[in-house]
Amino acid sequence: MNMKLHIKKGDMVFVNAGDEKGKTGKVISIDKKANRAIVEGLNMVSKSTKPNAKNPQGGIIKQEAGIHISNLQVLDPVKNVPTKIGRKLNADGKLVRYAKKSGEEIK
Repeated sequence: MNMKLHIKKGDMVFVNAGDEKGKTGKVISIDKKANRAIVEGLNMVSKSTKPNAKNPQGGIIKQEAGIHISNLQVLDPVKNVPTKIGRKLNADGKLVRYAKKSGEEIK
């Protein structure tokens, strides 16, 4: 099942549920299989690491964990508020995403 997601890497998103509710951030990556997105600076978890070349001391590092995409909404590029996403054909005949609140195309 290859569903299209309303969120892409690089989008500015608003978290509407969970511990990080009300915060915004930029999507770093998307896991389509788990329907999760990693958002910059949000949902931080502590992870134990063994010593390696990059981190010779090892120890505990903080890193972002995934947030389910149902808890995320794309921010409207014009009004800077959470909005739903629609898809429509543009003048060139390409399918593009647009913000339903302002009608603005999302790059």
